[in-house]
Amino acid sequence: MYAYTTADREDLFQEIVIQLWKAYPKFRGESKFSTWLYRVALNTAITGLRKKKNFIESRELAELPDGITEENQKREEQLGQLYKAIEQLNQVEKAIVMLYMEERTYEEMEEILGISQGNLRVKMNRIKDKLRQLAKNN
Repeated sequence: MYAYTTADREDLFQEIVIQLWKAYPKFRGESKFSTWLYRVALNTAITGLRKKKNFIESRELAELPDGITEENQKREEQLGQLYKAIEQLNQVEKAIVMLYMEERTYEEMEEILGISQGNLRVKMNRIKDKLRQLAKNN
């Protein structure tokens, strides 16, 4: 969600690994390792996005290979619309969607993002409404 091309994703992955390596000696074990890892990765991605805030690139749907059914093609188009809508969310909203799609619990999201569970639930409902509107308008 924070990198749109393969090269950008690879660069972001490398930057995250570097930041994890640098930050590991400071890991105090006060939270789960996975929570700490997500927090470092998310902060690295957001920082990188801020640096490139003027660079926005839309992903194009790849041509579907022969033999794809109409139903699959329609699903691919819907996924494409969803990703375009997600690209229009702000950084916090993208982070919440990413964690939600990875089936993280609200408790885990609270630890990672530092946002209360109640506030996360409200934000998630608003994000869902926003995504419906964005997808409808595209």
